[in-house]
Amino acid sequence: MFNRNQDIKEAKRNVPDWAIAEKLGISENSFYRWIRKELSREKKAIILRAIYELKQEIEKQKE
Repeated sequence: MFNRNQDIKEAKRNVPDWAIAEKLGISENSFYRWIRKELSREKKAIILRAIYELKQEIEKQKE
């Protein structure tokens, strides 16, 4: 029951929810509502892509 979208939760680890929401062009609350239910593959792909891009940006800032 509480393992919904576990792949997204594992992928985001240190990426703030607000940053993911901003990248997606939605509010942080909307993002929370999205991940409450199991998402479609398409929507997961969009979110995972945003997380991947944010992680790349974070790594560039560390350099």
